Amino acid sequence: MARFVFIGILLFQPLSLWAQYSVNSLGIKMAHIDSGEFIMGSRGYGAVEDRDEAPAHLVRIESPFLMSATEITNLQYEQYDPTHRALRGKNGFSTEDDDAVVFVSYDDAVGFCKWLSAKEKKNYRLPTEAEWEYACRAGTTTPFNTGTNGLPAKQHKAQAYNQTPKPVSLRTAMYPANDWGLYDMHGNVEEWCLDWYGPYSSDFQINPSGPSDGIFRVTRGGSHNTPVKYLRSANRSAMIPEDRNYAVGFRIVETDMPLTYGSAAKSDVAPISQHSFKWHQPRKEPFFLEPIPYIYDPDNWSSVPFFGHNHCPAITWCSNGDLLAVWFSTQEESGREMVILYSRLRAGHESWDKPREFLCVADRNLTGSSLLRDENGVLYHLNGIEALGGWRNLAIILRESHDNGATWSRPRMIVPEHTLRNQVIAGGFITRNGCFVQPCDAVPGHFGGSAIHVSKDHGKTWQTPYTDPVIPLYEAGNEGGLIAGIHAGVVELNNGDLMALGRNNNIEGDVDHPGLRMPCSRSSDMGRTWTYSATEFLPIYSGQRLVLRRLNEGPLLLISFTHHPSDKERQGMEFESASGQKYVGYGMFAALSFDEGKTWPVKRLLTDGIPRLLDGRGWTGYFRMTETNSEPLGYLAATQTPDNTIHLVSSGIHYRFNMAWIMEKPEINTQEQ
Repeated sequence: MARFVFIGILLFQPLSLWAQYSVNSLGIKMAHIDSGEFIMGSRGYGAVEDRDEAPAHLVRIESPFLMSATEITNLQYEQYDPTHRALRGKNGFSTEDDDAVVFVSYDDAVGFCKWLSAKEKKNYRLPTEAEWEYACRAGTTTPFNTGTNGLPAKQHKAQAYNQTPKPVSLRTAMYPANDWGLYDMHGNVEEWCLDWYGPYSSDFQINPSGPSDGIFRVTRGGSHNTPVKYLRSANRSAMIPEDRNYAVGFRIVETDMPLTYGSAAKSDVAPISQHSFKWHQPRKEPFFLEPIPYIYDPDNWSSVPFFGHNHCPAITWCSNGDLLAVWFSTQEESGREMVILYSRLRAGHESWDKPREFLCVADRNLTGSSLLRDENGVLYHLNGIEALGGWRNLAIILRESHDNGATWSRPRMIVPEHTLRNQVIAGGFITRNGCFVQPCDAVPGHFGGSAIHVSKDHGKTWQTPYTDPVIPLYEAGNEGGLIAGIHAGVVELNNGDLMALGRNNNIEGDVDHPGLRMPCSRSSDMGRTWTYSATEFLPIYSGQRLVLRRLNEGPLLLISFTHHPSDKERQGMEFESASGQKYVGYGMFAALSFDEGKTWPVKRLLTDGIPRLLDGRGWTGYFRMTETNSEPLGYLAATQTPDNTIHLVSSGIHYRFNMAWIMEKPEINTQEQ
């Protein structure tokens, strides 16, 4: 492309002054981009989550092409899909004709390109990831095409983690174009690219188009309501192709350039036995095995994206006798670097495997995981997925495994709206009539509530049983379908009703149990409405999540905490020793109910009395286990194998015991209390 440099005062003006444009039938201004070479990617920017930008490599774009100078706008897109106008202003975004279109999936964007190609008899498509970065950089090698390491503050659009995204204008071309005449390459909205998301190669490449297959599609450019570092020229993000949200739109290219696909990325699959496991007969004698860690730091050379904060587990057993545990690993809970890792305790082994990557959607927060096993041994993984960072407005995805977790199906969006009620809680279950029930935080926060999603067709379709949007708890009838308390454990009762226990939204107790108590919620209409009452148990708070489930033997099991370490009076709970003496214990305990949650006559502190120093990870950290002290904090998840062993994981520790041990009263030296 020829460029003319004028002498005198214009000599130092930005090259975009001479950018060449053409305008198509929709009024889309198309910038002419010359062929050339550039260095794609970066060293990784020093952060684990940015390793996918490395290695930096040389790329040649062989032919000139045209790229839309701005993102496709509402007015332009709605000539293809007039029904999209109903989405203008959703969540407070993209209301005007010249705002970047959002709430479009990858297929929507591809459909627009095909429609426009047929209309104009030209070849329109989404840009490849290489074309996008080449055009964005416009000859620069700095993190931003402004030639700097940052972006001017006046161009920021709420550039921070915002739990509730702040509405901002998505008007295109509000700020100066880059040197090749392209606007909004840093921010405004993320943009779909043609490529499947996959790792880079260090080899010199010509017209690369990404791998030939994959799970996620690439998005580029960053958006409003996210930190500036995600707006860099080299930053890569990924997205489930079906996702539609307020952060992603697209721009187009016109070109006949041939595409060059690489080989599909190989999944990291560890050899896993597919032999059916023969479980031992349940042990009748009480046992409590030594607690062991299930999360280990990976080796220094490992490519596993392991961060400092490992928390929020789920666990299940497999038909081959293995245990499978997953959790999130992140720097901060609202971070976009969050990944889901997994470990496996193989049948007959005494230590867990080192962690491996279980689910990573680059630059997406993935708060909340659940693992579920059906009667045929099929495993189901449900997970929250954010549009950006944060953990408030999540959608829910589901994957299946038919080979003991060795491989998983593509993620499928079962609750596609990024909104409340979707922060997945470990503890999903299947009712006696075959319904899948998945609890979720409904209104995340210390005084929010929980809700359930229900599938009556083995996970294919899901419903949220409520009629109105979230309304205050305890309002007459509770048409909002809310369980009292977040992080709720839910169980089916023998009469088909549901019962739930949760954190916060505490209720005043009775004469025998004065003060605020943990709330109990009951529903006789499969979660549409709930009634509330106080339990005998003390409330739990930040850094604590309970377990509620039915044991193979029939009783209900609750695992909770006696107090919170921040309690000024360090309020514990009274237990009874084998000699009948009362003593006060502190920390995690188990309780059994034999009358469907009406009473809980059996309670035992979860310690065998052997002094130990343990690392609870998460918000727990190190603690000392003794006769009267067990783990003080932790997000709990549990499963029970066919041999009736109860497997409990906290944020870092795996406990193993049976019901007989819970019912056995411990020998305690009460004289030292």
